[in-house]
Amino acid sequence: MKRKNIWVAAILTLIILTVSACGGTSSKTTQDQGSAPAGTPKNGGSLVIAVQDDPKVLNPIYAGDRVTLTIDQALYAPLYNIDNGKTTYVLAESLTPSEDNLKYTLKLREGLTWQDGKPLTADDVIFTMDSILDEKQHSFFRSSFVYDGKPLTMKKVDDRTVEFNLPTVSAAFEGMLVQIFPIPKHIFEGEADIEKSTKNASPVGSGPFKFKEYRPGEYVTLERNDKYFNGAPKLDSVTYRVAKDSNAANLALQNGEIQMRMVDTQDYNTLNNTGKFNMLTYLEGRLSYMVFNLNVDVMQKKEVRQAIAYALNKEELITAGYTSSEFAEPAPSILTPDTLYQSSDVEKYDYNLDKAKELLKQAGVSNLKLRLAYTNSNKPQTSMALYVQQKLKEIGIDVQLLPLDVTAFGNKTLDMNNKEFDMSFGGYIMGSEPDAYRTLYMSDEAYNYSHYKNADFDKLWNEAAVETDTTKRGELYKKIQQTVASEMTVLPIAYTKAVVALDKRYAGVEEAVTKPVVMLEDLSKLYLTE
Repeated sequence: MKRKNIWVAAILTLIILTVSACGGTSSKTTQDQGSAPAGTPKNGGSLVIAVQDDPKVLNPIYAGDRVTLTIDQALYAPLYNIDNGKTTYVLAESLTPSEDNLKYTLKLREGLTWQDGKPLTADDVIFTMDSILDEKQHSFFRSSFVYDGKPLTMKKVDDRTVEFNLPTVSAAFEGMLVQIFPIPKHIFEGEADIEKSTKNASPVGSGPFKFKEYRPGEYVTLERNDKYFNGAPKLDSVTYRVAKDSNAANLALQNGEIQMRMVDTQDYNTLNNTGKFNMLTYLEGRLSYMVFNLNVDVMQKKEVRQAIAYALNKEELITAGYTSSEFAEPAPSILTPDTLYQSSDVEKYDYNLDKAKELLKQAGVSNLKLRLAYTNSNKPQTSMALYVQQKLKEIGIDVQLLPLDVTAFGNKTLDMNNKEFDMSFGGYIMGSEPDAYRTLYMSDEAYNYSHYKNADFDKLWNEAAVETDTTKRGELYKKIQQTVASEMTVLPIAYTKAVVALDKRYAGVEEAVTKPVVMLEDLSKLYLTE
């Protein structure tokens, strides 16, 4: 593939790692945000943001859940962002590919520092990548930078310049590097297990806000970083308050104790009618899905999984979970519409009770009792669980509902030997680069919640990651999507929108930019108007 064609593919790339994994792209608001607050911008004041749980670990090379990513977005700065196909450099000032696309030269801005005043240099970038590639550090980002079994290598050119050398040409590299937020070498060098290091309890980042205090189960508070290279934030502090109960969080929002939170679609009208909030509604590139746990013997029968898919009416399921098609649309594929090579040319499993019953008969099973797990604080999942329980009765399946605390749910799904439930709900935001999805579907990846193992399927992912011919690459990803649909290891439910309620006293949203996963890309641009 010619260099110019690879560059076009790179320009199109956006990547967010989520649930499992996330990086940097933003999304334009598609719903009326309300009128801009009146008043003169001022410095000072604070912002309290509700989050659903404690962060897993305040270190970006392990951040894969929404809460941790949201906090890390303010604590750390990325090398660059890709927003709607346009690259915006942050810590870096340029990333230049060689003529053969086997080498990328990254140039950092001049005069960068960590929040403790130490210089941020090429050594930090190389240390971060070395840590990710070190299998002993078990960062899930590792597979994104290993090509046909060979990891990329780095070379320091000078204090501001890093050379990345790829073992083979990859159309995915630039789109995967966007998710990397450097960590400080002088803090973590010599740590045997960075993820479990006590130094994560007082993180030193490079972003607009620096760490102040963390009380588990209560809040994380960050304060303004006056030496932030891109200008000091207007707010004095940002506090992320743990609010697991959505009803209590909504009440705190209306009382002014909380000023911003991502809300469930069921609560949209109630909050909007108060007139106190700008309701930011925007496409996240998010998939809501149900996954089948193949660790359980009965779930290993493909006919059982397919029968369940045929027994559920997606339109009804979406209405149950998201109130209307205004906030979600049926999803045919595991890739979202903003992802390169997404295809609708897959088995759709249109609602068909007779087909479902016939498949169960072929599987030789009857009077099944299955367990469906979901997060108890997630209103869409709770409503969808009740719908699934009701609908599967019609084909003779008794569903036991297992609502779990968000922490317990996360721990159980990450247990690769989990057999405590047969099905579970989930959601992810992965962005435009399809190679990011491999961490959710390849046999031995931690976020492969279905525990589906297939060497030929893994091979498709590995081939697609390095294929530079866009037509051939598209065919590989089409096969991947068709395989998941045929095997029915994951049932795509809906492509959903995000809804964020923000107190109308705060302005600067347009400059802060609505962003999937983390709500706003740059909190330093937000300010109070009174």
